[in-house]
Amino acid sequence: MTKPLRNGPLPEQIKQILAFLLAAMLTVCAAAPAFAVEPIKIARDDVALDLSGAVEIYRNQGENFQVSTAPGPDGIVRRIEVEAKDARSTGDWAVFALANTTDQQLDRLIVAPHFRLVNSGIFWPDLGATRIAAITPSEGFALDRQASPDADVFRVTLNPGTVVTFIAELASPKLPQVYLWEPEAYKDTVNSYTLYRGIVIGIAGLLALFLTILFVVKGTSMFPATAALAWAVLAYICVDFGFLAKIIEVSPGNEQMWRAGTEVALATTFVVFLFAYLNLNRWHGHFSYGVLVWILGLLLIAGVAIVDPAVAAGIARISFAATAVIGLGLIVFLGIRGYDRAIMLVPSWVMVLIWLTGAWMAITGLLDNDIVQPALGGGLILIILLIGFTVMQHAFAGGALNQGLFSDLERQALAVAGSGDTVWDWDVLRDRVVTKPDVSLQLGLAPNSLGGAARNWLPVLHADDRDTFRTTLDVVLEHRRGRVAQNFRLRGADGHYHWFALRARPVIGSDGEVIRCVGTMVDVTEQKKSEERLLHDAVHDNLTGLPNRELFMNRLEAIISIARTEDKVRPTVFIVDIDRFKQVNDGLGISAGDTILLTVARRLHRLLKPKDSLSRFTGDQFALMLLSEQDPARIAAIADAVKQAISAPINFARREIVLTASIGLITWTSEQSSAEDLVKDAELAMHQAKRFGGDRIEPFRPAFRSVGTDRLQFESDLRRAIERREFTLAYQPIVRLEDESIAGFEALLRWEHPRRGMIPPADFIPVAENCGLIVQLGLFAMQKAADDLSGWLRQLGDVPLSVSVNLSSRQLIRRDLVSDVRSVLARSGLKPPALRLELTESLVMDNPEQAAHVLAKLKGLGIGLSLDDFGTGYSSLSYLTRFPFDTIKIDKSFVDDTTPKRAVLLRSMVHMAHELGLSVVAEGISDQSDALELRQMGCEYVQSFMFGPPVAGDAVPKLLKEQFAATTA
Repeated sequence: MTKPLRNGPLPEQIKQILAFLLAAMLTVCAAAPAFAVEPIKIARDDVALDLSGAVEIYRNQGENFQVSTAPGPDGIVRRIEVEAKDARSTGDWAVFALANTTDQQLDRLIVAPHFRLVNSGIFWPDLGATRIAAITPSEGFALDRQASPDADVFRVTLNPGTVVTFIAELASPKLPQVYLWEPEAYKDTVNSYTLYRGIVIGIAGLLALFLTILFVVKGTSMFPATAALAWAVLAYICVDFGFLAKIIEVSPGNEQMWRAGTEVALATTFVVFLFAYLNLNRWHGHFSYGVLVWILGLLLIAGVAIVDPAVAAGIARISFAATAVIGLGLIVFLGIRGYDRAIMLVPSWVMVLIWLTGAWMAITGLLDNDIVQPALGGGLILIILLIGFTVMQHAFAGGALNQGLFSDLERQALAVAGSGDTVWDWDVLRDRVVTKPDVSLQLGLAPNSLGGAARNWLPVLHADDRDTFRTTLDVVLEHRRGRVAQNFRLRGADGHYHWFALRARPVIGSDGEVIRCVGTMVDVTEQKKSEERLLHDAVHDNLTGLPNRELFMNRLEAIISIARTEDKVRPTVFIVDIDRFKQVNDGLGISAGDTILLTVARRLHRLLKPKDSLSRFTGDQFALMLLSEQDPARIAAIADAVKQAISAPINFARREIVLTASIGLITWTSEQSSAEDLVKDAELAMHQAKRFGGDRIEPFRPAFRSVGTDRLQFESDLRRAIERREFTLAYQPIVRLEDESIAGFEALLRWEHPRRGMIPPADFIPVAENCGLIVQLGLFAMQKAADDLSGWLRQLGDVPLSVSVNLSSRQLIRRDLVSDVRSVLARSGLKPPALRLELTESLVMDNPEQAAHVLAKLKGLGIGLSLDDFGTGYSSLSYLTRFPFDTIKIDKSFVDDTTPKRAVLLRSMVHMAHELGLSVVAEGISDQSDALELRQMGCEYVQSFMFGPPVAGDAVPKLLKEQFAATTA
């Protein structure tokens, strides 16, 4: 029988149940973004478990990594955060979980081999490295690393019935294999492999030594080549089995170089052995040159192994495979002709091909087990043993080697066949052309469709080549001498043309007439395409495909030549430069910048008409030649369209990027003498647009020609001013509203020019940023302000004062900024809280991720951080909570606002700042009523001329003494 519900407060048990459900829901919601890892259950009888398939890899996670744990025995998934503890950490992390299903404590070893041949790859192979820097369990302390030269070994103890999630800091991007071993079983396995490896290395060493002695006794070329191959195999085995580290000291990170070096040595000696054993230099001298080039190339690759071992090893593996395949062809070819050396090498080469197939299956992952790698090492020894027996047969047979393998005619025929050229034979008496192999098949035509009379070639010849082809053959027949050396195009069945180079000479009969014309044809289509690409790339931009400056100037010069005689031709030149594009490259990366440039180029190209031309001059500068419009109003409309096209937002990587451009333009008149002058004037107009702040269009005016000179002189004066110490600092007080006492100063940079007098920062700061001097000026201001404040404090004692220094964008993106601030504090002896850095909103939001990272490190030094001009930039409040600011400065424009919403806006800013734990400085206070109103709102500080103008550094001590003397009295 159920009881009715009673009114009144809930029973205590129901409250507890609801609280538990609410906590569980919050736990699930917190873990929702990441999936929990599936634990691997371990039994007591499990000797070795392959964890590779259960490991989850997280790339580019940085020094701090958060992950959800595997569900524990209670079924709850937790969220943990791990911080990198090892300097070798790459920012990549591996996660796996183990569950002890037994009622006993289990000890196991987590083993990650440094090198694994299986699935190492052919191109840019993985040559081994330290895989795991450290392992942190979800319970307990980081695992202890066990000493091992060949693998990363960590000992783990699992309590009965526990589920532990392990987070591994990866020391290299790849993690080929992770095993969980029972300690004693792992020790027995290592010992068994050690015995096997010792036997293999011993056999390899004895074999290499024996073949070396044989070389001394019998000094023909095949014996040193075989001995060298044996020593290369021994070196490879020593590195592969880890024996080299027991002989010499191999520093960490150099294993890859040694491994790549031995693979290159193996590939090189393999080529040398094949060439020397088959005595290939007897074919033709040019064949020796080819092999020599091959060997020299491999020796150069050995040098590459020092810089990039993976590239060297990949090329060596390809070379080894190519040598085996080419050797197979040579052995078959020469064996058919009864060459005894080739026949005797067949068993060895069959072993080589079997070994190569197994190695290919291993490195591509088709053959995946732990005995493949040592088995392949032993297989190499068997191959060398078989080769050694083959060589010894020659050493002790005492018979003469086969001499004179080919006749002269056979050598010539072999040379032509080996070159891959097509033989072109024209029987003049019967007017019959024969090509071997049939060039018709190469063109996709019917077999022998180009056989027969020479005129059959005319329909498939390119129209521009027919007369030349016919005339060349007629001249040879008429003069009965000479050579045919012609490049022509033949049309294939698909309609595309193929380039061929024909080189032939006439054969004269007994009557002095030409009876045949014989030579070779070579397909040079790729060579011609390469030449065309080189020609195109020489005058076009590689990124956008637009004409470069040289081609643009050439076209403009031609148009100007026409314009001198044609009144209707009046070219207008636009020079378009994207404002602050370097910040895009610095913030998003070069590849992102290239993508944005491609977008801008496409937008500009859509504005053009057939007569117009667009070019890319430099990185972010484009040139446009307008011929389709002559009316000034239409030209102005085109300029405005160009400006709008660039300023339209560009979506990239979930960000909206808005660009602006400075545009200079000029229309040709008879006064301009050349294209160079016209472009220079347009560039001057563009620079003038930049000087006025950018994002504007400036038609050229003759007065601009003097501006460029002034700017260059200004930059020169600026550089000298730094050397001559013409810069000083002025200090404007930051006053407490509560008692109107000085809380600190803002350091303002001043330049007293010897001829121009005082130059305001608005004039020289942009120039300093453009010419790269802003970093020096910023560092000077920071050090000078810190030194001055330190000196004032020594005079006044320990009083609460601070000095604020403005930070530029160049300084914020520098990696050395934190080190610079640390050095400034050390040299000045100033306490960190007394130094404050001010940054504008727009500066921070240019690259919020980088800014947050740098500001966090600066805050870690203990200095203050102020957000200047708050409310005038992006005002992205979601990012504001991520930045470690302790002060915001409200811009003067909000204080001077006369609209009714002024008070509401100011009160909201102050309240929001206090809620975020920030203090507030109001700038530009002009009367006492504003100060009183801000004080009532809770604003702590003000900075304006009413409370104190900027003063020189030597006047500050007097000002401070008066204040603190009055305070003391």
